[in-house]
Amino acid sequence: MTVVGFVSLIVGVVALVHYYLWRRLIRATTARGRTRRVLTWILAGLAVLVPVTLVGSRSEWGHFLAWPGFFWIAVMFYLTVFLVLLEIPRALALLVLSRSDRRRADARLPRRTADRRRAHAVPGAGPVPPLPESGRAAPPSEPVPVPVAEPAWTAPPPEPAPVPGDTASGDAPSRGATRLSVEDPPAVLPLPAPAATGPEGGAGSPAGAGPEAIGRRLFIARTAAAVAGVGALATVGNGVRTALGDPVIESVRVALPRLDPRLSGLRLAVVSDIHLGPLTGTAHAERIVRMVNSLEADVVAIVGDLVDGTVAQLGTVARPLRSLESRYGTYFVTGNHEYYTANGPGEWIEELRHLGVRPLQNERVEIAHGGAVLDLAGVNDVAGGPVGDGPDFERALGGRDRSRSTVLLAHQPVQAYQAAAHGVDLQLSGHTHGGQMVPFNLVVPLQQPVVSGLGEVDGTRVYVTRGAGFWGPPVRVGAPPEITLLELRGEGP
Repeated sequence: MTVVGFVSLIVGVVALVHYYLWRRLIRATTARGRTRRVLTWILAGLAVLVPVTLVGSRSEWGHFLAWPGFFWIAVMFYLTVFLVLLEIPRALALLVLSRSDRRRADARLPRRTADRRRAHAVPGAGPVPPLPESGRAAPPSEPVPVPVAEPAWTAPPPEPAPVPGDTASGDAPSRGATRLSVEDPPAVLPLPAPAATGPEGGAGSPAGAGPEAIGRRLFIARTAAAVAGVGALATVGNGVRTALGDPVIESVRVALPRLDPRLSGLRLAVVSDIHLGPLTGTAHAERIVRMVNSLEADVVAIVGDLVDGTVAQLGTVARPLRSLESRYGTYFVTGNHEYYTANGPGEWIEELRHLGVRPLQNERVEIAHGGAVLDLAGVNDVAGGPVGDGPDFERALGGRDRSRSTVLLAHQPVQAYQAAAHGVDLQLSGHTHGGQMVPFNLVVPLQQPVVSGLGEVDGTRVYVTRGAGFWGPPVRVGAPPEITLLELRGEGP
């Protein structure tokens, strides 16, 4: 995939996620008006912040975006996770509400019918024709006829008193006679149809829903939004505390079938994915060095992804690494992030040599311990392949004494397939961060054979450390940072 294609994919995913958040957090919980417009513009600004942060945080001008940008990325991710998980209970709640509304309508139907009959009845009239079975008023174009009562006999108004001298008796009505008058029949008027409430009312209510139903739908939408918001913020807050806290010390014993008994008990401190960068400082490196030194290991292995920047940017931050202590030295292999820096891994290879750390670039060294020898090899990361600096297993492992046990430092667990083909006993890797933020741990196996801990690939033991730092959001959920003390043991009695 080209860079343009990758950027387009990221922008598309970010836009789609933010549209989903807008639908669930803003459109479903607010009515049209100023509040909705303001919240929409805020969410649009946060959507723009995501790709700007991913690009700008790698440049010196964009370091100030790292904290707000990566923090929002974490919150955005967990808002989406919680809202997706709430889709089923939300749909069930709306289904129950819809059925409840229908039952209420059916229960009110006979009473409404009787009320309408009484309203349209005229005193003295005959039987009133029944309303339609639906109980609904006819549309305005088809007025409901109202029965008209039979003409009623009414007494005529009193005769005016005769005027004296009036002799025109032929035109005057006879006394005692009555006059018939018929009242005008009432006009036939259409009954008004119930007002329709559209989905823009704030709760996504269907047309014809009453105020009570609209209120319940709004309550469901706001409750789901509140649960997702509280859950996301609580998860991210705890994840920040975990990521910025002390790494966990994992003590692991690994049995190797061909290990010389004299090498049994050899201890290696394994650390990976420190990710010195814009969100970490010198204190982060100092803490890792202090914890590694407290293990009093025979060998220290830094298995890639040490930095996220150039020597000019992070040289002072990495300076505490010169204080690492071990019996047989500290060794380093490149990770993919060393190849993502502006100047490439070469300048860091030289900088680490000055700090007393030995890079293993497709090469191996012998570790003599207790009168026996262990081969410790290292290969470059696969990200170096496109620039002609990828892993070379034959160069690192070819021509060695196969009767010796071999431990290989390789950043990515997937490199174990090639390691197994070269007879490696144990590979030490990082790269996965243990998933860093659940549920990414469920996605990692699509690319890597081991997510974290001890596993096996084609007969080669593989230990994958979760890493001592973090990449991107300063958040770790379900995968605390780790420094490993690994002790080698033989499989004999």
